[in-house]
Amino acid sequence: MRLGVENISHHYGETEVLRDVSLTVQPGRIICLIGPSGCGKSTLLRMIGGLERPDKGRVRMDGAASPDSLNPLTYIFQDFALLPWRTAAGNVSLVLEGHNLPRARREAIIADVLARTRLSDFADALPRQLSGGMRQRVAIARALAVSPEVLLMDEPLSALDAQTRELLMDDLVALWARQPFSAVYVTHNLAEAVRMGHAIVILSRRPGQVREIVEVDIPLEERAARIDELALLQRRLWEMMRDEAEAADREIANA
Repeated sequence: MRLGVENISHHYGETEVLRDVSLTVQPGRIICLIGPSGCGKSTLLRMIGGLERPDKGRVRMDGAASPDSLNPLTYIFQDFALLPWRTAAGNVSLVLEGHNLPRARREAIIADVLARTRLSDFADALPRQLSGGMRQRVAIARALAVSPEVLLMDEPLSALDAQTRELLMDDLVALWARQPFSAVYVTHNLAEAVRMGHAIVILSRRPGQVREIVEVDIPLEERAARIDELALLQRRLWEMMRDEAEAADREIANA
């Protein structure tokens, strides 16, 4: 299924947040959104997910959804959003409980996604018994359980320390290599963007507009071993957005 964002514009009161934003997410590709603080990255993601309606423009899903897809658009949040009284398996089960699945099918899905996220041994653990990285893996397993057409990832690694963030990026790449998925991935971290994105959409400072779309030609599963090339790309991205990032920071400080 192909996702298209067509000419989205939006205001909050008198403040114009997004202006005429268009982009496409082809099946099996991860699109990273970057840009200065306040440029509307998370707002755009909420509109893609249907949590807000734009003033102008629309989001389109073209093509038939997979028969296994229980929820075509599924979020992964930066704060994990786990229920503390439910185990890892229980948190995954939550998203399946309204779909009238046979118990055996539901248990098979839970076992599969926990295995894919290397959490089988922690199925009965409560969130407080897990590290931050493991809690985010539970959130990823929960998202995968509904077989989404597109994952909507709102700074999913920003709450983690640098070492855990690297491990989670490795995990996400391994999951993608095993079964490619589509995603819109919002991040302020350029290292994450060059590691995870098949294409990187650079938004201007507010009102956010698509300034440039940078294709990353290095295969996703090879990037961990090609850090010098990624570092050059990261520097290029920063040079493209540095002036606007500094201007956006000044605007926020003077607001």
